[in-house]
Amino acid sequence: MADTLKLELVSPERLLLSEQVEMVLVPGTEGVFGVLPQHAPTLSTLKPGFVEVYQGGKVKERFFVTGGFAEVTPTACTVLVDEAIPQADLTAAFAADRLARAKALFEQATGEDDRRKAGVLIASAEAMIQAAA
Repeated sequence: MADTLKLELVSPERLLLSEQVEMVLVPGTEGVFGVLPQHAPTLSTLKPGFVEVYQGGKVKERFFVTGGFAEVTPTACTVLVDEAIPQADLTAAFAADRLARAKALFEQATGEDDRRKAGVLIASAEAMIQAAA
């Protein structure tokens, strides 16, 4: 059995991470799940939460993701995210600003689709506030 798997964390702007890792924890919509080498093929949507990258038996990096998809194969985990924020950049002030902007968008929304999109942003910002605490 291989000791590592290839992790790729990709946002719309760029490739954030591409390396061999021991394990990854992913915030799936049905719950957080761990990915180890030789994992069964899996596809999952993501909810707001942390992607945790393990190396040397401990968390090496954490990224707060706002949503997206994960594809898992026995040798790789590809995480396609709407947005990823390194844990060091996720402050209470950053999260509070996001929530205020999302609520302003909701107040300005003129149609059901705009209100739904703003509601998703509000839920994501509220998850950021909890994660930053």
